[in-house]
Amino acid sequence: MAEVLARRAFHDAGLGDRVTVSSVGTGDWHVGNGMDARAAAELAAHGYDTGHVASQLSPGDHDADLVVALDTGHRDHLRRAGVDPGRIRLLRSYDPRAHEHGAAGADVADPYYGDDSGFTRTRLQITAALPGLVAEVRELTG
Repeated sequence: MAEVLARRAFHDAGLGDRVTVSSVGTGDWHVGNGMDARAAAELAAHGYDTGHVASQLSPGDHDADLVVALDTGHRDHLRRAGVDPGRIRLLRSYDPRAHEHGAAGADVADPYYGDDSGFTRTRLQITAALPGLVAEVRELTG
């Protein structure tokens, strides 16, 4: 969901031709599969593309200018995998209201084991952080 939402946000901000957005998993559980049907339904209901296919983190991903993790577990995995910690950010660190939820506010909720409403909550958490992410990337790209 985050890749699809971020790609649209960068496009809408006029940065789509200067920013490459990709999404990878920390494990190989879903490699080659399309997105969860509940995620696809949530995105489709709001006019987003649902054609994402899962892939796994590879050494080539370590060279990205910015690596955005959805939760602290992913961030820690990225660090152990050798991604430069200075390039890693938590997505919700760009949401000015996330801190209102304490430590739990650092992570985007994982809706996978819940019901459909979890995917709505996840979409809203991601979209709340995107203006801040877009602003930082705009600054970095000049």
